[in-house]
Amino acid sequence: MVAHKSGPRDCVPGEVYSVAGWRAHSRKHLLRYRLAVVASDAVEAVRHVGGWMYDRTMAGWEVTALLADTTDVRPLRILGAAVLDLEDSLASPVHDIWPHAVAVAPELIANDLRVRRGVLESLEQRRTEVALWGADLPAELDGRLDLAQHRLSVAARAFKSAALAAAGEPAAEVGGVEVFHCGELLLTGLWGGADLTTPA
Repeated sequence: MVAHKSGPRDCVPGEVYSVAGWRAHSRKHLLRYRLAVVASDAVEAVRHVGGWMYDRTMAGWEVTALLADTTDVRPLRILGAAVLDLEDSLASPVHDIWPHAVAVAPELIANDLRVRRGVLESLEQRRTEVALWGADLPAELDGRLDLAQHRLSVAARAFKSAALAAAGEPAAEVGGVEVFHCGELLLTGLWGGADLTTPA
């Protein structure tokens, strides 16, 4: 069970892409919408953002996970995401391809100045939708983010469950909603979708 694959066709499933190779691929596909997920590891990304990643992959988005720990990326490949090493990406001297939306683990904002700076710049410049998960948000984001949610498709729930199982997570029913703290929802309506909505 593997979703449609984002990224270069010649990459071996489960492989971590080089930053240069991914940038070259992205330059060939400039018109694609992009979602980047910044997380500590694959399990965290799947647990908090797996359904949104899958649904955006199926909607034709290029989904990339930037991970601090790339030991086991198979769960993310099940969701159709390409994987990059976070440190290699942050250390790259060239940052010319920006995602349209980014989901970030709050602890990475708190612990890495480069991630914090990128999130704050994105919120100020309004060039990228910013979503964070979890209850413990950095103090400097108080009042700047609102609650939003993504309702998972039936397929997203199945693929997220398979990804969690591949990660060795205990079997549990996957909920139908993923909740985020978001800046302004810039893309809702522009690309014809409303997959992030404010709770009723």
